Amino acid sequence: MTLSDSLRSSLRARRRAITRAARSAAAQHIAYLVSRHIRLRPGLKVALYRALPEELDTAPLIALCLARGCRLYFPRITDYRAARMRFYAQAQSERLNRFGIAEPAASLPTLNARALDLVFVPLVGFDDSGARLGMGKGYYDRAFAFRRARTSWHRPRLIGLAFEIQRLPRIETAAHDVGLDGIVTEMRYRPCSTGS
Repeated sequence: MTLSDSLRSSLRARRRAITRAARSAAAQHIAYLVSRHIRLRPGLKVALYRALPEELDTAPLIALCLARGCRLYFPRITDYRAARMRFYAQAQSERLNRFGIAEPAASLPTLNARALDLVFVPLVGFDDSGARLGMGKGYYDRAFAFRRARTSWHRPRLIGLAFEIQRLPRIETAAHDVGLDGIVTEMRYRPCSTGS
């Protein structure tokens, strides 16, 4: 097991230890903080994800985005071997992928990642600069790799969602890592330097 695998395992164990009541309160408060710090306007193209049981519940944030008139998109893995995903319009019918994550049906319209305005990103760990430790497969880094080539304009904005206990003093980044523009936890909204 590598150091990063060990760190992921430790952070995921911390996340699993959070009580159901604390999880629910955190999810509600994060939606509130998003409503205060991020402008959600009608027609905004927003990507979210369906959370795994150990992750922060995204349902309150999904409800907030819908109430504000945003157009929602959800990731669907299109190639497991190459770690590729695309973003599909919100669907009535979903299926579980091999990781147990609910995904939209493949027959729905897709949107290129470059056309999104705002993306809420899952993570296992983060630091205050906006470095993100994901699950280790690289789906989000590949989907948003085009942002690394930009020097002034970063669209879509990438906002990480996490519990405060997932915060680390510093994460070593690799050349392929894509930074975040902000992170929202149950404690606060943090604008970040790596994404902008």
